[in-house]
Amino acid sequence: MINWANFVSQMFNGLVLGALLALISSGLTIIYGTLGVLNLAHGAMFMLGGYAGYVAYTYTESFIVAVIAGSLFVMVLGVVMERVIIRHFYDRPHEDQLLVTFGLSIVFVEVVRFFFGSLSLSVPAPKLFTGITSLGFMYYPTYRLALVGIVAVALLVLFVVLYRTRIGMIVRAGIEDSMMVDSLGINVYRVFMVVFGIGAMAAGFAGIVNAPVVSLTPDMGEAILVQTFVVVVIGGVGSFPGAILGGLIAGEIISITSMVNPGYAYVMLFAAMVLVLMLRPQGLLGTRGRE
Repeated sequence: MINWANFVSQMFNGLVLGALLALISSGLTIIYGTLGVLNLAHGAMFMLGGYAGYVAYTYTESFIVAVIAGSLFVMVLGVVMERVIIRHFYDRPHEDQLLVTFGLSIVFVEVVRFFFGSLSLSVPAPKLFTGITSLGFMYYPTYRLALVGIVAVALLVLFVVLYRTRIGMIVRAGIEDSMMVDSLGINVYRVFMVVFGIGAMAAGFAGIVNAPVVSLTPDMGEAILVQTFVVVVIGGVGSFPGAILGGLIAGEIISITSMVNPGYAYVMLFAAMVLVLMLRPQGLLGTRGRE
């Protein structure tokens, strides 16, 4: 017999995980959708955001400072990474992009392991969101509820910046015809650099806001990267709304399956991805024909 209290609790856990996956996937799909770069270092960016925030929290004991520091650190790192390495791979095959970003992810993980070791670290939730909240029919950790709201606001800001502002129009125009945009006096490659930094920042922001929920470890980015790529495939490669929808679907699949048998959580997630690819190869909200 189904324990409905546990089922509803798992649904909420799936919503929290799904929101987090949506935010990480949005950064990944922004980078691929606008720049055409498959970034396997995205999971490491998620991890670095958590560790950078941890360092900031250690010195300031302020969660807000930790979130800002973690996000900005990964954004700056993303900008440097794009200027020094990634820009040389825009016109290279995807295989080359995968290899170089995979290599970078290994370097980032080992550097963190060198300085912080392999033991788990944690960042406490802000005092405002500690404890549990009564929803009328059950009690649920307050910070997890707040996390859904925090991620929703972050996704809205990302959407507005990239799809409702001048920089968003420049980016999309640059993708279609970079020479034409250059002829208008706009340095499109500088815009691309900013976009890569924003995509990386989304992963870093997710890493630090998730730190009070899951302990920090150097390998934490590997597992989340696999889930993130599945989310992007389910939602549609390059689709921002697709990343959100795919994230929520993946979160619920993992959470509900874990209630029955945790060993089959990834099996069901990949089964869902295969089903989507069979019925709609471009993903639920993706479009055909992107080069």
